[in-house]
Amino acid sequence: MDDGIIRRALVTGGNRGIGYAIAEGLIARGHEVVIGCRDEAAGERAADALGADLFVMDLTQPDDMLSLLDGEPFDILVNNAGVLPQGSLFENPEGLFESLAVMVEAPFLLMRALVPGMALRGWGRIVNVSSGWGSFAQGMEGPNGYGVAKAALNALTCVLPRDLPDCVKVNAMCPGWVSTRMGGPEAPTTPEQAAETAIWLATLSEDGPTGGFFRRKLPIDW
Repeated sequence: MDDGIIRRALVTGGNRGIGYAIAEGLIARGHEVVIGCRDEAAGERAADALGADLFVMDLTQPDDMLSLLDGEPFDILVNNAGVLPQGSLFENPEGLFESLAVMVEAPFLLMRALVPGMALRGWGRIVNVSSGWGSFAQGMEGPNGYGVAKAALNALTCVLPRDLPDCVKVNAMCPGWVSTRMGGPEAPTTPEQAAETAIWLATLSEDGPTGGFFRRKLPIDW
């Protein structure tokens, strides 16, 4: 939706890969973007290249993360940041705990912090960047706690509409196999192609969907 209104977006993990492409796409549509990044140097390079602002934020440190949002208005939230721990759950339980902190707890806390402001302004869009690896329908693949966390993020996306005002929409999306540091060079999808669905969900019109799971702008099974 291009209604001519400039929105302000927060994109976590926006310093590279899909997050960078999402931020770039939103800026190209005239919106203001803040990227969230744990690595300050990498974040500054990305923000300068994009023409975005930067929050240096560690999603495993919720108090520090939330302190950055004090009084900051955002109309769009893209929960993109992720981790991909390796090894079995029993041999590397910290991988599960980190996955849940980054891909479930932090997104939930960010949503909870930003939704009241969205409601006051009468408009909000939340995009949870998930994965087919978090889909029961697709077999819950992926290493360690990655799929578990993405499944939990999907569950949040599915149930949150009952607690959100009508003016705020939340949806999850699967970018597919993407050529990023996480996806590897053999992946057939570019970050820009993957970002298209997230940008669409971040700018949905009033009659757009909420509480859904999408790939290439089409609904997919949980």
